[in-house]
Amino acid sequence: MSEPHPRRAAITGIGLVAPNGTSTETFWKSTREGISVLDRITREGCGHLPLRVAGEVRDFDPPTVVEERYLVQTDRFTHFAMAAADQALDDAGLDRTETDAAPFSVGVVTAAGSGGGEFGQRELQQLWDKGSRFVGPYQSIAWFYAASTGQISIRRGFKGPCGVVAADEAGGLDALAHAARAVRRGTDVIVAGATEAPLAPYSMVCQLGYEELSVVDDPERAYRPFTASACGFVPAEGGAMLVVEAETSARRRGAPVRATLAGHAATFTGASRWEQSREGLAQAIRGALAEARCAPEEIDVVFADALGVPEADRAEALAIADVLGAHGRRVPVTAPKTAFGRGYSAAPVLDVAAAVLALEHGLIPPTPNVFDACYDLDLVTSRARAAELRTALVLSRGLMGSNSALVLRLGAGDAS
Repeated sequence: MSEPHPRRAAITGIGLVAPNGTSTETFWKSTREGISVLDRITREGCGHLPLRVAGEVRDFDPPTVVEERYLVQTDRFTHFAMAAADQALDDAGLDRTETDAAPFSVGVVTAAGSGGGEFGQRELQQLWDKGSRFVGPYQSIAWFYAASTGQISIRRGFKGPCGVVAADEAGGLDALAHAARAVRRGTDVIVAGATEAPLAPYSMVCQLGYEELSVVDDPERAYRPFTASACGFVPAEGGAMLVVEAETSARRRGAPVRATLAGHAATFTGASRWEQSREGLAQAIRGALAEARCAPEEIDVVFADALGVPEADRAEALAIADVLGAHGRRVPVTAPKTAFGRGYSAAPVLDVAAAVLALEHGLIPPTPNVFDACYDLDLVTSRARAAELRTALVLSRGLMGSNSALVLRLGAGDAS
């Protein structure tokens, strides 16, 4: 196996805007207590659609956190990203004077699946109602899935490596892997993560083509992965941004290392081919463990993809068993996203944030609304479970066939 890399990628800051909390503190409190915030969709123009339940971010006022000149240029998903990035940078103790002094040492990587649907719908309505002269100039950029990367870097003056990952839901983990590799290649800091805002009418109509989408109208029953009553996933908006930093850089400026990105791997098995996702996800797990120089029995908790489709849930349970063996039947598994929804590319980044907090607090959050798990998994339900945690495995799969796995270690890890 490879030797540990001298520039380990560390997480030093977390920022998020989620349906169950718009700060790290409120998110963790709600997550550890298993408070479900799934509810009927309240957005204007959505009442007639068969998609009834989602995770909405309701305690968020964009003008209080984003300047007017950026608000008018950007969609809701970018408002989330800018607010979360500010939180993460503050959490990491990186102030403007430090980043302004070395702008080429800071980059941005985000992932997004749906882009700026709300902004785009508004401009298209202007086009059809009033004509082309009433379509604003920012329509050309606000809808674009790379908008958040661009706007964060422009707003904060970051001139280091920037990029965007398009790998459907699994792209959230892949963005963090890209950040880690940029750090290993010499960049000091990467702001990385994913946010989504898929609850505008146009965006919701597009999602109705997904067979895996839950259209159950009871919030307590709409999203129940790993159960006999699983009927698909519930979408959500929001997301998280993390500061990924060279551990040596963090130590030099006295910033605490919250966790290290120890290993990652990704595979592709094709859209909705859930039986094949068993092999693809297992291979991603093996690759992540190998890069982390981590034995299967070292995994202390698994944050599951938890799609909520019986074939997909079974494939995920089998993939965990295939790689972790007998340990896979004993290791605690959790899916806290059942409390607030599966936010596409943002879902696994919120899982990473929850995993870091779980490692720090020695507490595995529960899987709300799930009581009758029917697979050979030690699924944490009902209430949080205290445990000695050093290493977490986060899993993600996309509806179009991407599979991704990420290994996190508490504090300063031993692997690159």
